[in-house]
Amino acid sequence: MLDANRLRVLVEVAHAGSIAAAAERMSFTPPALSQQLTKLERELGCTLLERGRGGVRLTEAGRVLLEHGERVLGELRDAEAAVRAVAHEVPRRLSLGAFASAGKILVPSALAAFGHTHPHVRLALSDVEPPEGYGLVASADLDLLITHRYPGVALPAVAGLHRERLFADPLLLVLPRGHAAAGRPAVRLADLVADEWICGAPGISNRIALDSVAEAEGVRLNVAYETRDYEVTLALVRAGVGVGLIPRTILRAAPEGEWAATSLEGLDLAREIYVVHRARARDPVPAMVATLREAARRAG
Repeated sequence: MLDANRLRVLVEVAHAGSIAAAAERMSFTPPALSQQLTKLERELGCTLLERGRGGVRLTEAGRVLLEHGERVLGELRDAEAAVRAVAHEVPRRLSLGAFASAGKILVPSALAAFGHTHPHVRLALSDVEPPEGYGLVASADLDLLITHRYPGVALPAVAGLHRERLFADPLLLVLPRGHAAAGRPAVRLADLVADEWICGAPGISNRIALDSVAEAEGVRLNVAYETRDYEVTLALVRAGVGVGLIPRTILRAAPEGEWAATSLEGLDLAREIYVVHRARARDPVPAMVATLREAARRAG
């Protein structure tokens, strides 16, 4: 039978990205963790990690074991929480992971409302960019994950987890105020092929969405400026250097300026916002989910 402590070492190293970072997080020395990983590989008779100067990379066997290891750690932590609940010990910590713009438009009001009704619970927030974070919920390193899905992007598998859609956040076309199409109720994508676009780099969710809709419409767009930061995108639009797609919630929170927003004609584009937690959610996770639903109702 596999040693649970060595399994935890593999999970921590995979999440941290390097043996040194995991050792610091676990308050061990890197050689001690490396020795545990070597023993785990010897037990299984296969290589789990490829070590390099930039960190570690999981082999195919390592990825398989990581998926199981995350669920095992999550079950152990669930067992500990269940026993503590029987002993009437009140949970005192709740950890959330959220992507950057959710941390601006959704999380602040939810944390404030939850803190008011649950003053005994210490809240923790981590930046987690999609599609990352599911493994952290599976291992119970995170109690909740706020994530998204853009058009054209597949949702990750949720084995042993519960995923709930909070709301859909429409993607609006944002143009410089002096653009010829500014003021129209909707603009055809084909009318924007001569424009320079502002979007994330290839592989980033909003770039996948833009590329997929352009392909579906049979047009070729020129992405001249690559950034995943919507505040930078909006600043570039205001400067008149290009056009882009920005979620409506981001625009609501942005100061008015030299930009105009409209829809793409015939296209219903939106990013979907989700909350993810373990299937058997322990207190106070259900209360936070309810708080997030209310914050999402106001945001959406």
